[in-house]
Amino acid sequence: MLEIRYVWEFPVRLSHWLNVVSITALSLTGFYIGHPFLSAGEGTWIMGWMRFLHFAFAYLFAVSVVIRALWFLIGNPYASWRMFFPWATQKGRANAMKFFRYYTFTGKQIPYEVGHNALACLAYALVFTLYFVQIASGFALYGQFAPGGLWDTLFGWMLVWPGAPYLRLGHHFIMWLLIGFVINHIYSAWLMDVKETNGTISSMFSGSKYIDPEEL
Repeated sequence: MLEIRYVWEFPVRLSHWLNVVSITALSLTGFYIGHPFLSAGEGTWIMGWMRFLHFAFAYLFAVSVVIRALWFLIGNPYASWRMFFPWATQKGRANAMKFFRYYTFTGKQIPYEVGHNALACLAYALVFTLYFVQIASGFALYGQFAPGGLWDTLFGWMLVWPGAPYLRLGHHFIMWLLIGFVINHIYSAWLMDVKETNGTISSMFSGSKYIDPEEL
């Protein structure tokens, strides 16, 4: 018999959807900043607005990541930082391999998981690393316009090494990596919702999943 289990706490869901909004806005405005394709007519300030929106959503994204980072420490077991280290246990490594084989069509068995599966946790560890690099590099570039200010003081060293041109290129490259992750994330969520029939997608709104205790 299925039971309803509260898995994703509100701060986790809030951070998730703030990331959705901010990454979408940052990608669109960032792409325009790097490749402007609209001609500014009289009385318009297109690039200025794009840069303003980019910076505004950058702050929103940073706040969202801080909220999620805090919940790594004080959240429930499904939100804990420990979930990012499935390779630390034999069971975690085995489950990660089973999911890898399933995703690569070399295996049919899917380990039953209440929270994130082991392979997804490894991917999320990489994604959150990219988040922090993206935030640091973005504010380093932003700090160029206020030498000696907060962001220049915190991240200005990145303009020396690896240097502003490479930093800007890396910032742009990470954007495409995150877009690729988003595409895979949407597909994987839909796939697990269908295969596990546990309300994976609806849990992103309600926080609850349908769990079969016998499967555990």
